[in-house]
Amino acid sequence: MAFVAQLWLPILLSSLFVFFASALAWMVMPHHQKEWGKLPSQDAVLAALRAQPAPPGLYTVPGVNNPADRKDPAWRAELERGPSAMITLRPGGMPPMGGTMFKSYLGNVVVAFFCAYIASHVLAPTANYLEVFRVVSTLGFMSYCFASIQESIWFGRPWSSFIRQAFDALVWGCLMGGTFGWLWK
Repeated sequence: MAFVAQLWLPILLSSLFVFFASALAWMVMPHHQKEWGKLPSQDAVLAALRAQPAPPGLYTVPGVNNPADRKDPAWRAELERGPSAMITLRPGGMPPMGGTMFKSYLGNVVVAFFCAYIASHVLAPTANYLEVFRVVSTLGFMSYCFASIQESIWFGRPWSSFIRQAFDALVWGCLMGGTFGWLWK
């Protein structure tokens, strides 16, 4: 854990830079503006969800509560008939922005912490800016990008959405690598 004493500043600063860049990407930049669309039957879907409220959580449609029920021919027929969906239900109202933003920053700190851990074992204390930038940028990119691949493979997230996330991840990784390269000791 000695690396934390040496790298606490780039961990915290790079996390802050990524946090602000992420906010800009989602609020200002155009590449995420049309990523999420409105269902043509939104009113009917919302009415159905409100008529039989379910607690916040993850759901599939058509769904089963017991994995053995996937053998039921009626469920299989419903699945084949389509469409199918994976739904995340959240409580009504705007999410608590302060807590959500804090969790987002903490997530960035966790990523930067592990990137710092690996970098401290791979790079010499005398490593130059470009060496540090290459290693930490690659680690940051991998951290922010590769988990998203599974969402497209298994959960049907459009690949175009993954490409947008990969672009963001490249920016976040470079911000992290630049910060670490600048403050490397």
